[in-house]
Amino acid sequence: MRARVIVLAGPSGTGKSHLAARIGLPVLRLDDFYKDAGDPTLPLITDGANAGTVDWDDPASWLLDDAMAALDELCRSGRTEVPDYDIARSARHGSRVLDLAGSPLLVAEGIFAEEIVPHAREAGLLAAAYCVRRHPLLTFWRRLTRDLREHRKPPLLLVRRGLALMRAQRRVVGHAVALGCVPVTNEEAYAASRDLVEALPDEQRQQQPRDR
Repeated sequence: MRARVIVLAGPSGTGKSHLAARIGLPVLRLDDFYKDAGDPTLPLITDGANAGTVDWDDPASWLLDDAMAALDELCRSGRTEVPDYDIARSARHGSRVLDLAGSPLLVAEGIFAEEIVPHAREAGLLAAAYCVRRHPLLTFWRRLTRDLREHRKPPLLLVRRGLALMRAQRRVVGHAVALGCVPVTNEEAYAASRDLVEALPDEQRQQQPRDR
């Protein structure tokens, strides 16, 4: 029996990683599939204060085919090797094996998570797809404080990027919805995901971690 995936998409800073951990299922971190800095195919910002820097918010900065291949293998065999990506260095620094340990459900989350939804649906692997959203100002502040705390990029770049993302948030959510995601709050996504776990047959539900 193949596993199925719950996709958590949404703007950076909406709490997808924390939500995924809270749901209590194995997690495929899609942000680990970013391209390394120096890749000649990385897209660049062409205007504004950040012109000439890499546009890490463009899906072209991300390896969609690699992410889908990992998802396919994970759902088919129950395990796969995934990269470990250091956002502060914009580079991979190794890999690890992600094992579902018999779970028939997993969560895939990341800022480009919506891009895998059509593929997962066509392959029969999609359990649900949600776009997590918060008020743009709250998202901006959460994202900025997280990125500064983790030293992800230089502070001025983070502020400029955050303002640009705040202005683009409605477009980001609209794109995710167009690809098949349901727009929800964090609590709505959590409740719906736990309902999917509770709907599993008894022998499969007993393998899942307890509600957090």
